[in-house]
Amino acid sequence: MPTVRVTRRVHFSAAHRLHNPALSDEENRSLYGLCNNPNWHGHNYELDVTVEGRPDPRTGYVVDLGKVREAAESVIADLDHRNLNLDVEWLRDVIPSTENLVVELWGRIAPLIEGGRLARLVLWETPRNSAEYTGE
Repeated sequence: MPTVRVTRRVHFSAAHRLHNPALSDEENRSLYGLCNNPNWHGHNYELDVTVEGRPDPRTGYVVDLGKVREAAESVIADLDHRNLNLDVEWLRDVIPSTENLVVELWGRIAPLIEGGRLARLVLWETPRNSAEYTGE
């Protein structure tokens, strides 16, 4: 039986500011540019959730993608229409870069996946910028 990967895309909108409190304001502005705006900025994020496994001979599914959607949406409900720096307790000490967000999302989504193994997350911050994580 072959191993197959299936992907469900979900989305959320959120504001954030890239800012490292260990650096000076000048260093933060130099490092993060417009993303360091003290009045925040926002994105319409897209998250690809890829699960791998062997298709069930009875259903033909690796996993029910509706259940993958439910698992992912239960996590991103904490993020949607929120300020990632201020409103999300589990991001309290995290610089909310796309790279850090995708790792944090993995830790919350992976345990919720039933019937397959979470193989990859791709978080799209813009249509041209994304970060990928495979749980390494």
